[in-house]
Amino acid sequence: MAVHGDGPDRDHQRPEGVDDTTVEALGSLSKALETTERARGHLYSFHQLTGSADLELDRAVGLLRRAGHDDWADRVQREIVGRNVIPGHWTFQIVEAYDTSYYEPFRHLERQALADLLDGRDHVYEAEMKEARRTIGHPDHTARPDDPRSDR
Repeated sequence: MAVHGDGPDRDHQRPEGVDDTTVEALGSLSKALETTERARGHLYSFHQLTGSADLELDRAVGLLRRAGHDDWADRVQREIVGRNVIPGHWTFQIVEAYDTSYYEPFRHLERQALADLLDGRDHVYEAEMKEARRTIGHPDHTARPDDPRSDR
């Protein structure tokens, strides 16, 4: 895809000799990693929400005791407070395993692919998409943040 003279900065331009399919493939790889980033965020939400729920159980146990329901307070304390969410795991261990087993290798591979096939340039696919969709000369469609027309 051709870029206009005032197009993306060098870090967002495809290196010479790189074909459309390679740019599209690496854009897809990066999109998959971005989706994984979102999944990882949900995993951290799961971790924090589960931890908050476990801490709230302390309040429930106390209130059950105050209401005279010691048997129920004991049962909640014994069966649920501090319980593993899956055998042998609290949520922090799930997050750590996800990071080590999946997220970090994926992130490393994506960085290596960009380094090897696009000279380390990131978001080339998106920069080309932006270039194809923007209105050249319009002050709200500048190619780069450093364009003086962006300072309105």
